Amino acid sequence: MTQNPDPNPNPSQVLDDLLSSEQHQQQPESLSSPGRVLSIDTRVEQAWAHWKKLGRPKYIVAPMVDNSELPFRLLCQKYGAQAAYTPMLHSRVFTETEKYRNQEFTTCKEDRPLFVQFCANDPDTLLEAAKRVQPYCDYVDINLGCPQRIAKRGNYGAFLMDNLPLVKSLVEKLAQNLTVPVSCKIRIFPNLQDTLNYAKMLEEAGCSLLAVHGRTRNEKDGKKFRADWGAIKEVREALTIPVLANGNVRCVEDGRPYIRETGVEGVLSAETLLENPAAFAGFRTAAWAKEEGYVDGGLDQGDLVVEYLKLCEKQPVPWRMIRSHVHKMLGDWFRVHPQVREEFNAQNILTFEFLYGLVDQLKELGGRVPLYKKRKIDTPQESPQRV
Repeated sequence: MTQNPDPNPNPSQVLDDLLSSEQHQQQPESLSSPGRVLSIDTRVEQAWAHWKKLGRPKYIVAPMVDNSELPFRLLCQKYGAQAAYTPMLHSRVFTETEKYRNQEFTTCKEDRPLFVQFCANDPDTLLEAAKRVQPYCDYVDINLGCPQRIAKRGNYGAFLMDNLPLVKSLVEKLAQNLTVPVSCKIRIFPNLQDTLNYAKMLEEAGCSLLAVHGRTRNEKDGKKFRADWGAIKEVREALTIPVLANGNVRCVEDGRPYIRETGVEGVLSAETLLENPAAFAGFRTAAWAKEEGYVDGGLDQGDLVVEYLKLCEKQPVPWRMIRSHVHKMLGDWFRVHPQVREEFNAQNILTFEFLYGLVDQLKELGGRVPLYKKRKIDTPQESPQRV
């Protein structure tokens, strides 16, 4: 399902109004196969077999609205990401609007393993949307973690934590009627036991993989609230399906102890990758490279922007996504040269020529902002033993 989106999409505010509108009650398409209910042991066995077949990826691009689209996923994949989520897709709008489908979901054969994430509050509508994408992905994921105001208005994401029977019905509907596994991404409750009960319910309903964001619904600021690794570890120990962790991953070196201490299969990163898509390859921005042993890695965000733009030329996406990524990746440069940022912001219509020129302009102005990497320590080779 590689699509060529409209190069002049509607403004994101119009889309926000669509996403927050009430769900319509719709009848599902006739199913190509009857619903099936497997024993918990069989489901767990199949969950692990599927995960192992994918290579048990450890470093994963988290779902980000407007920001984890195909070109960005491919860029992160080049620099160490081993799997990725799509941006959150609205199940009702996805089923009703061809333009939305064509703009918001694109993929290609290199774009695997892939989680396609939907928000929903109606099982039949969710199934209809999921059936459209299941040939092109490795998991259909249900967004149960979005804490934003628009999710509250639309009654989806983390606000479904107030209606667990509905959540259960969403998972069961997909698990019994899709040919690909169902995954879920959640936030934790303030009370640990509530979180454990929630996770167990999802597993029993047919969830094959659970990603746990270690913050509550009210803890939206990742800089202010640290993710609770202890809660994630408790969830992992309580379940028998694969578990992933989200939160506190600023660099690849954060991921390793995270996996070791919690026992999860892998970690998701979001905000860090937006600024530095090469984070999983060991590159750090200056803010996170203050430890001894980090040196200029020969790469900077300007280089990454150029790579990203080339991918966008091959795999077109809405300009609002491109604008957002350029802002985030060039943020440090814009702080040094605010006049260039103002010129960028003044452009109502973007072109690739303008954006390539923007990077050239920053480099000509000097003040390069490199990414840093840990210095390799040469180990002397042992001399061959004499016989």
